[in-house]
Amino acid sequence: MKFLSNHPTEILILLFLIITYVISAIEKIFDWKGSVNYIRDHFKNSPLKNHVSFLVAILLILEIIASILMIIGVYQVYTSGIKEIALLGITLSAVSILFMLIGQRLAKDYPGAMSLGVYFLITLFGVYILNS
Repeated sequence: MKFLSNHPTEILILLFLIITYVISAIEKIFDWKGSVNYIRDHFKNSPLKNHVSFLVAILLILEIIASILMIIGVYQVYTSGIKEIALLGITLSAVSILFMLIGQRLAKDYPGAMSLGVYFLITLFGVYILNS
C-alpha cells in the first residue's frame, strides 16, 4: 500500500470527496432534466424556485472544477508532497457545500441541511490537514 504510505489521511479524504463530486456531476450531466425537476420540486416553496436551473449549473461547474483540482492534487501529493492544488480543490469543495447548505436552509429542509454537516466536517478536516 505504498500509495497511502506518505500522506494517507490527505489522500483518503481527497478520494472520498472526488468520488462524491464526480458521481454528483455525472448524475447532473446525464440526467439534467431529472435533476433540475427534482431540485425544482424540492425548492418549490423557497425564494430559489425561479432560479433552479441556473443554480444547478453553477453547482455543477463548482463540482467539476473542484474534482479536477482534487484529482491533480492527489497526484501531486502522492508524487511530490505538494499540497497547494489539492488545498484549492478541497476549499472549493467547502464553498460548494456552503452553497448547498444555504439552499437547504432556504428550502426549510433541516434534515438535508444537517446531513451536509458530515461532508463539511470531512472537508474542513481536509482543509486543515492540507494546510499544515
